[in-house]
Amino acid sequence: MVLCCKAEFAFSRAVGDNRFLSVTISINSSSSSSAGVTANRRVMMLLLVILFGVCLNSASAAKLGVVQTEGGKVEGNSHGMGLFRSVDVFKGVPYADVPGKWEKPKPHPGWSGILKAKTYRDRCLQVTLLQQKTQGSEDCLYLNIFVPQGLKLSQNLPVMVYLFGGAFLLGASNDLTVLGNSLYDGKEMADRGDVIVVTVNYRVGTMGFLSTGDSRLPGNYGLWDQHAAISWVRRNIAAFGGNPNNITIFGQSAGAVSASFQMLSPYSKGLFRRVITQCGVALSPWALQKNPMALTKKIARKVGCWRSDEDEMLECLKLSDPVGLTLAGKIDVLLILGKGTVMDLLELAPVIDGDFIPDEPSKLFHNAAQFDYMAGVNSMDGHIFAGVDVPSINKKNGNTTVANVRGLLAGLTKEKGDAAVDSAFKVYSSHWGSAPDPEVVKKTVADIETDFLFLVPTQIAIQLHANNSSGAHTFSYLFNMKTRIPGFPRWVEAEHAEDLQYLFGKPFALPLVYFPRHRDLSGYMIAYWTNFARTGDPSNGGSRVPVPWPLFTKHRHPYLIINHKMTKSSVSYDLRSDYVTYWTKTYSVLPSVKKEKEENDGRMKTKSE
Repeated sequence: MVLCCKAEFAFSRAVGDNRFLSVTISINSSSSSSAGVTANRRVMMLLLVILFGVCLNSASAAKLGVVQTEGGKVEGNSHGMGLFRSVDVFKGVPYADVPGKWEKPKPHPGWSGILKAKTYRDRCLQVTLLQQKTQGSEDCLYLNIFVPQGLKLSQNLPVMVYLFGGAFLLGASNDLTVLGNSLYDGKEMADRGDVIVVTVNYRVGTMGFLSTGDSRLPGNYGLWDQHAAISWVRRNIAAFGGNPNNITIFGQSAGAVSASFQMLSPYSKGLFRRVITQCGVALSPWALQKNPMALTKKIARKVGCWRSDEDEMLECLKLSDPVGLTLAGKIDVLLILGKGTVMDLLELAPVIDGDFIPDEPSKLFHNAAQFDYMAGVNSMDGHIFAGVDVPSINKKNGNTTVANVRGLLAGLTKEKGDAAVDSAFKVYSSHWGSAPDPEVVKKTVADIETDFLFLVPTQIAIQLHANNSSGAHTFSYLFNMKTRIPGFPRWVEAEHAEDLQYLFGKPFALPLVYFPRHRDLSGYMIAYWTNFARTGDPSNGGSRVPVPWPLFTKHRHPYLIINHKMTKSSVSYDLRSDYVTYWTKTYSVLPSVKKEKEENDGRMKTKSE
């Protein structure tokens, strides 16, 4: 018998889920005895099985191994993701030195030998979720890198840098571990989208955002950390197989606000190409601290540093224990029950410093003209906050009254006074009818907070970007997948942060916790987001998408509705335009209470004279 066996393997790198393996096996055999054909075929099949197994075992995904960075050599771990696929993961890579208290980040001095980048480093010093103690460290300026690999080492891949959310008070690059899997673990997105994912630590709370509003304590230290991290990525990512000229920054909530400020800052010119903001922008009413000195004095009182002389007070603060300062920045939800809104508690935030943020954000969109921009919100981003401000909306037999709705509006619009409450209530109750369904009233409360805190500011930002664009692309979306959080009323749709589990591929990483529809949605989001990072167009970039996503322009305002059932009807126009028009045209021109009082005082003074 003469046996000739040839096995050929062809493998294509995955872009999205478009991966394939083809195996071609050709066999030529001849036998001098026809009586032995059957036996010979059995032998040949056995040999082929053995050969195929040997080929599979000998073919594995490429690995980066040790990588040289500007600070020294780093070595990560390789994680298998499927046949001939893996992701190289580098955890805890320093991008700056241990920062001084309320100082900008400094370059890292480097290290000798090989840094084992195999475990996450401490988060930046912050209060715990229950705010009874602190966690983390001042030595916290590290990032994590996820690099997809096929049979050959990756080269020139798009890079996506993620900025976490947490109200500028909490959070980390490896936050919220579920079943051993971090929410921000970038392996699934990197592998399925064929991009490099980078997650970043930055300072939060008192240590990241305390400010006097002047040069003595300018603030925005967390934003400077982010800038340093993005700059490090641009200088070093080529060594990991990334394209330093194709970086996208993206974030959610406070991380989205951060990405928005990075886009608007004059320091970002040429640093990255694209920006994605999810559920937050620099125009959000909670994105800026407008009276930083008052907050600094409040924190000074808590740590025993209040002085009538501000310079002495600041000197005391600089000598104070970081743990005590961090605890002094915590929020107490109980303080606002019946007295205001959750928004009033979000005090530690960026400030207009005349430097990184040189002016009001709405006046800085000329700096964003060069960046492609994709932005959107979750359909009920405000529900979780509304549930604190108006608890009855989540109670099955709770009665949400007209007084509750007007009280919420009064808390949100207090700078405009009664006129704003009356006009806003008229707009939001116009669809109620004479005997509104209790669920309709409850949903209205959630809609009010969603619009005011998230949706309307995002729509304004999208419009300003389109108006100022110098050829860059603009895209708008609404994520409205039904909530998976148990115990909420049936009318609740996508909660704040519920998009993240799908974007980071949790339905694939934790398949037993999700259904096929969740994997469909996750695949769609990864495809849209990574296509955008690759080309600036979420519809094109190698990963198949269910529906083309049209451009948002100066005069045409489409948006994509994202959920697990996407069809041509998933494209709609003029998102909640009646409500956006109210807040931007009617509410915005109402006089502030302070201005009205000053004008009335002036008239009274004139009459008395």
